[in-house]
Amino acid sequence: MANYTYLTQGGYDRLKLELEELKTTGRGEAARAIAEARSQGDLSENAEYDAAKEAQGLLELRINELETTLANARVIDESQLDDSKVAILSNVTIKNLKTGKEITYKLVSETEADAKQARISVTSPIGQGLLGKVIGDVVQIQTPGGVLEFEVTGISIG
Repeated sequence: MANYTYLTQGGYDRLKLELEELKTTGRGEAARAIAEARSQGDLSENAEYDAAKEAQGLLELRINELETTLANARVIDESQLDDSKVAILSNVTIKNLKTGKEITYKLVSETEADAKQARISVTSPIGQGLLGKVIGDVVQIQTPGGVLEFEVTGISIG
């Protein structure tokens, strides 16, 4: 069974752009760095050569990860989503029942998660705990900091 990555069109486009950048500019820079280090003589004691080869390996690893992600990507059309329950790409407003604070998160795939933009992964503890819930549901979520209790106060798409 394939392990799909669900992405917005914007997220898919960003990953595709990064992949193209790494394949062209990134590989070119890595090759130049290796050639420059190689020209400095004895490779057995050349730390710059070793560092350049390691950087090339990390670059190729990232390219491979992006190719795999894009090959298994499913682009979700937000206009087709149901806002009656929490799902991927939902904007979910939750109220912390202990502190009374409300916060809104957008549930996204792991590759699009960004805490600074309040975009959390559906595979995170809070994301998993909220999936399938409806407005008014109270959820207890085990987090690294302990059990937190939230009430779902709003769900929207977009």
